[in-house]
Amino acid sequence: MNCFYVMTNSVKDKDLEITNHIADYLKEHGKTCVVQLQNVPKSEWTYHFTDVEQIPKEVDCIIVLGGDGTLLRAARDVVDKEIPLCGINLGNLGYLAEVDVNSIYQALDCLMNGEYEIERRMMLMGSVYRGEELLAQDIALNDIVVSRENDQKVGHFHNYVNGEFLNSYSADGIILSTPTGSTGYSLSAGGPIISPSASLLLMTPLAAHTLNSRSVVFSGEDKIMVEIGTGRDGVVNKGIVSFDGTNIARLVSGDKVIVEKSKKDTQIVKISNISFLEVLRNKMSN
Repeated sequence: MNCFYVMTNSVKDKDLEITNHIADYLKEHGKTCVVQLQNVPKSEWTYHFTDVEQIPKEVDCIIVLGGDGTLLRAARDVVDKEIPLCGINLGNLGYLAEVDVNSIYQALDCLMNGEYEIERRMMLMGSVYRGEELLAQDIALNDIVVSRENDQKVGHFHNYVNGEFLNSYSADGIILSTPTGSTGYSLSAGGPIISPSASLLLMTPLAAHTLNSRSVVFSGEDKIMVEIGTGRDGVVNKGIVSFDGTNIARLVSGDKVIVEKSKKDTQIVKISNISFLEVLRNKMSN
């Protein structure tokens, strides 16, 4: 790799000390490096973290400084560029951002010398419909969550798989996640952990009002539809849908959220020999 683009979460690297060290190190080794700080989008649907129009066409790798959350937002922005992402974690050990502050220069050497692998991570496409009208559409690397509004006591959700009715939940929400997202919100709601290399879609009810609710794992080729149901006596329910925790669209009874595997994926640079199982073991022992 010869040309690098650095995205920095300026909250975690306030004085840009680490950012500048990385840029200087790469330039000292004859590489091109462009630094882009976090931008504020014109609207929440424009982009999530940075303006991709500022990324030079010749960039070989995007280095993301922050953590898993920063990497998630960056991944959604640059997915059309098909540029590999290398995450540097400035906090605790992450599942996505595998490089810590103590191994930055070693990681940079590996990038420059071609000593790395590229992992492709499945993403989701979510489409929100009111009747035949498309209200919103976005992608997610972790999950798409359909939930009740905060002022509503309970939500009612009807779930369909490939057009066939599956079940209904009275719950706080429904989490639809990728294998990458199985270690996030879904896990905290009692869902299983899935290897990130798999091509699967996971449905996990959020605080379901029944004792027999369980997560369900589907093929990556399945299409899931969640419909907002009505309340008692036909009362209109209100809900929201979020993509990786951002870009929220508001829903009412009858609205449908269709979730399926995206045709695009995220490329993650893997440098260390630390396996997913080792990261998982370290996380579970803390």
